[in-house]
Amino acid sequence: MAKNYLSLSEEMQNMILADRQNHQENASKCQDDSVLRRLPQKDKANLWRPAYARDTEKIMHCPYYNRYTDKTQVFSFYRNDDITRRSLHVQLVSRIARTIGELLGLNVDLIEAIALGHDIGHTPFGHVGEKYVSELLFENTGRLFNHNVHSVRVLDTLFARNISLQTLDGILCHNGEMAKSRYEMSAPKTFETFDKEVEGCYINKANIDKLIPFTLEGCVVRICDMIAYLGKDRQDAVKAKVAKDRPFAKGRMGATNAEIINNMTVDIVENSYGKNYLEMSEDIFQDLSTAKNENSEQIYGSDELNHEYSTNLSPMFHEVYRKLLADAKSQDENSVLYKHHICFIENERKYYSGSAYREEEPNQIVVDYIASMTDDYFIDLYKFLFPSGKYKVEYKSYFEDIQG
Repeated sequence: MAKNYLSLSEEMQNMILADRQNHQENASKCQDDSVLRRLPQKDKANLWRPAYARDTEKIMHCPYYNRYTDKTQVFSFYRNDDITRRSLHVQLVSRIARTIGELLGLNVDLIEAIALGHDIGHTPFGHVGEKYVSELLFENTGRLFNHNVHSVRVLDTLFARNISLQTLDGILCHNGEMAKSRYEMSAPKTFETFDKEVEGCYINKANIDKLIPFTLEGCVVRICDMIAYLGKDRQDAVKAKVAKDRPFAKGRMGATNAEIINNMTVDIVENSYGKNYLEMSEDIFQDLSTAKNENSEQIYGSDELNHEYSTNLSPMFHEVYRKLLADAKSQDENSVLYKHHICFIENERKYYSGSAYREEEPNQIVVDYIASMTDDYFIDLYKFLFPSGKYKVEYKSYFEDIQG
């Protein structure tokens, strides 16, 4: 099948090159000297470690960054090294967003920091794991769990890395489940207004949909999160033989991963250059909406995927949660909760000046722990806590296609 790749118009290419030659800067670019930190006396930028590059380094050296490697996106029960893990996803978001950001003349260091940190609070087993954790937290406390909010908690509270407000805000507002044809910045924020937004997300689900980043860089990452997963999930579905007989619509945006990335990049730049917002053409937006619906119906709604989740994984989450909560309430310092999680957090915190972590609300500690887990760690923990447990996840073998 012939590929269909769009190109930037000659007029747009000439405009970008002329502006670069004339050192014309984007008025909406987030400047390094505007950086805001909770501890402004620390982490001052210098020539070799600019403001937002420092954030990127802090995120990459955060202990939970390493755990991206074994957190799956959609296809959790496949022994297949070619199926996307969250580590690759954040790199793809970063690469696509940096390309768009550089063409638009934005701060690519800030874009990279937001992109690499945006899922650092994500649960094991993708959005299904997120759903189970939120249900359990709500059942016990009336509060909600959302991975974007928890990513902020990981960087700003659990490890207290003094990350900039601009980066934290981009991470909080990255949630790209709802597609829009135009992405505009909100009014500037302070840590006080930001903290109110964060708290609002714990108590009302509708507040998630109201989040708007106050930098154009944050808007770029938000839309690139969708660009990165739309086509890649399709690639993975073919590898997992979930959507092999269900063709995807092929509009101007394209249907394959490569087409989607190229064509959306071109369209966004063509329609956003020189503006203080991001915009895509109406036909590309309609293609994007169609693609999201197709993925939802043909991939995320797959009976084959969801049967394993509901039959085994859901009760495993419930049993693990209850056991960890009992350990948290009894303050059993010999428990795995204390030895693998609470002590680990207390030893790794940098600038946190509040009370000891073990004194926090027990449900929150349990949620912090579960969200930090990789897929394999969660499975091993279940076996450790319940050696005779009746639930077991069945993985599809590497060699299933040649087994008789």
